[in-house]
Amino acid sequence: MSVEEQRLILKYADEPSYTNDIACYIKHGGYEELKKAIQLKPEDICKEVLDSGVRGRGGAGFPAGMKWKFLDRKSGKPIYLICNADESEPGTFKDRQIIHKDPHQLIEGMMISAFAIQAKLAFIYIRGEFFEGYKILERAIEEARSKNLLGDNILGSGYSCDIIVHRGAGAYICGEETGLIESLEGKRANPRIKPPYFPAALGLYQCPTIVNNVETLCDVKHIIAMGAKAFSEIGTPGNVGTRIWCVSGHVQKPGYYEFPCAAITLGELIYEVCGGLLPGRKLKAVIPGGSSSKILRADERFKGKLKDGTEFDWGIEDIPMDFDSLAAVGSMSGSGGVIIMDDSTDMVEALANINYFYAHESCGQCTPCREGVPWMKKITTRMCSGNAREEDPQMLINIADQIAGRTICAFGEAASWPVQSFVSKFRDEFEAKAKEQELLRKQGLETSKETTLI
Repeated sequence: MSVEEQRLILKYADEPSYTNDIACYIKHGGYEELKKAIQLKPEDICKEVLDSGVRGRGGAGFPAGMKWKFLDRKSGKPIYLICNADESEPGTFKDRQIIHKDPHQLIEGMMISAFAIQAKLAFIYIRGEFFEGYKILERAIEEARSKNLLGDNILGSGYSCDIIVHRGAGAYICGEETGLIESLEGKRANPRIKPPYFPAALGLYQCPTIVNNVETLCDVKHIIAMGAKAFSEIGTPGNVGTRIWCVSGHVQKPGYYEFPCAAITLGELIYEVCGGLLPGRKLKAVIPGGSSSKILRADERFKGKLKDGTEFDWGIEDIPMDFDSLAAVGSMSGSGGVIIMDDSTDMVEALANINYFYAHESCGQCTPCREGVPWMKKITTRMCSGNAREEDPQMLINIADQIAGRTICAFGEAASWPVQSFVSKFRDEFEAKAKEQELLRKQGLETSKETTLI
C-alpha cells in the first residue's frame, strides 16, 4: 500500500494518553483556531470553506461552502446552525467516535462555523440511543462555556453564541435535514418539500439554517488551521480532505480509518488496511457507503468516464475511495460505511435484513414509501421463510422502481436502491431460491421455516 493513514480529525482519538476533557484538548492546541477565526471577518471564513472545496460527509457529498453561500442573510431573521449527529445509517459509526473521543474538536468546529454564518444559537441533534455521547457533549459544552469559548461575548470578541444538545427519538428519518428540523421543532419528523423549504432560506422556525454533519464541521477547524489552499491539496480535485471510512462485515480488522480522499483503492482498504477476508473466504460483494448505497459485485468490471473526462476500466479492487469514483461505478460513498460480504453471504437474507430496517424506519408521509417499502419487506421475508414465489424477484424490482424518485425526501431512494441493485446483480440467487421453493410446494413438500431478521 502506497499511502499510510493521514489522520486530521482522528489524530489523537486513539492515543492512550489523550482524554476527552478540555484540559487535554487545549494542551494539544485546541481552540487556537477559534481564537484565530474570531479575529477574521465572517465572510472571509465562508470564502475559505468555499475555496477549500470540502464536501459534506453526511451522505450526499454537497459542497459545504456552497451550502453556506445559499444562506438567506437578507431576511432579517435569526440564523441557526445545526450539527446533524443522528448517525443512523447501518454500517456507519464514525461520528460517534469523534463525539466520544474528541468532543471539543466538534464544538470548536461548530463555533467557527457559527461565527462564519453569524448564528447566535446552534444545536447538536444527536441520536437518542447515543446516551453516553449525549452526556459527553453536555460536559464538554459546560467546560467550554466555563472558559468563555462559547456563550456570551466569546473571548471578549463581542460575538455570542451557545450550543444546545437535543436528543432525538432514534428515528432514521431524522438524518434527513428537514425531518431533523421538524423533530427539533417538536413535531413528527416528516421531511419538508423542497422547494420551497430549503433550510438555507426556510429552516428551523422558518429561519435561515445550516445543517452540517459532525465530520464536516470538524473539517472546518482544519481548514482554518492550514488554509483553504493547503486543505484542497489533500486528496484530489473535487474530492478534497480526508475521509473516515467505517469498515464492517467479513474482514479480519473491521474498524474506522482515515485517509485522504482517493488515496487508497477499495482493494487496498479490504486487503491491506483491514487484513483481508476471513480465512478461506472469497470476496462476493461490497456496499461502499452505508446500507442505502447500491451494492457492487466482486466480479464486476466497471468502464466509463469520470466527471473530468478521464476514462476508467476498473475491477472492484481498483476503485479509488472517493465521492466521484464510487458514483461513476453506480454507487456512492454516502456516509462512509463500507460493508464487506464474502462468499458465505446469502444475498436474499442480506437484502431481507435491509428491507426490514427500512420498513421499520419509513415515516409514512409518502404513499409509495409507506406502502411499497413494507411490501418489499414482506416479499423478502417470505423468501427467507420458505414461501417464495417465482414472480417475487421481478415484483421486488417493480415495487422499487415505483418508489424511487416519487417521494418527498431521499428515503424512497435509500430503501429502493438496495433492492434494485441486489436483485439485478444477484438475480440468479433470487430466482433460484424462488423456483426451488415453488417447485417443492408443487410437489406437496413442506417449505416453511422460521427466520429471524436483525
